[in-house]
Amino acid sequence: MKKIMIYSMLCGALLLLLAGCGKDGSTEGGGQKTLRVVTDAAYSPMEFMDKDKVSGFDIDFIRAAAKEAGYKVKVEHVGWDPLFVEVKVKRADIGISAISIKPDREKSYTFSVPYFISTNKILVPEGSDIKSGKDLKGKRVAVQAGTTGQFVTEDILGKNNKNISKFENTTLAIMELTKKGADAVVADNAVIEEYAKKNPDKKLNVVEDPSFAGEYYGVIFEKGNKKLKKKFDEAINTLFENGTYEKIYQKWLGSTPDIETLKEQQKK
Repeated sequence: MKKIMIYSMLCGALLLLLAGCGKDGSTEGGGQKTLRVVTDAAYSPMEFMDKDKVSGFDIDFIRAAAKEAGYKVKVEHVGWDPLFVEVKVKRADIGISAISIKPDREKSYTFSVPYFISTNKILVPEGSDIKSGKDLKGKRVAVQAGTTGQFVTEDILGKNNKNISKFENTTLAIMELTKKGADAVVADNAVIEEYAKKNPDKKLNVVEDPSFAGEYYGVIFEKGNKKLKKKFDEAINTLFENGTYEKIYQKWLGSTPDIETLKEQQKK
């Protein structure tokens, strides 16, 4: 009898737990689903840790998009490689971390419409003779592993080149440069421009190479999740139209976004 009562109590508890789970693998609270969002908070100004809180452009953006789509979000810093795993195995509903939309990634994940235009640039010490991407040949280059900065550098120096040092995040790559363990860092423009601007004592310059192709960031969902994609695509376009996106962009980047190009990219 006691075992039957315990079993019944456990079943009841399990049913209550399941009732609190949304169809998207999310939890419900006050009638509104809460989505688990994962990121790599080491990419200021896109995402970074402000004491014990995840902050940055991407975080304000995903909160605004989720609100527009009718969701709440819980944002967690898990790291670059782990965030992809978390979404793939359905432990997280959304991944956002300045993730460039690339064909190889689209094989494993469903992307939202593009929400940000980026390009890789080169961070070098003042007085460096590196003036373009081709000048990286024969130089020691630090990159964040698994990012387009690594891929761009490998296109120039060759894959598995011993002069390419790969780090867990861009902050560590920049630290390698500042302690003279590397001659340059290749990373997304928003990140290295922000670092150079906020650390004038480091005496660093940002080099632009017009041959580096532009990239577009997207939000990632589990492969085939058409429901979340549709809702967030609509929400993102609403943010473009109602001025919310521009306000967030101005707050973190201090300039005006090219929304028309982002809209045009959706037609391709």
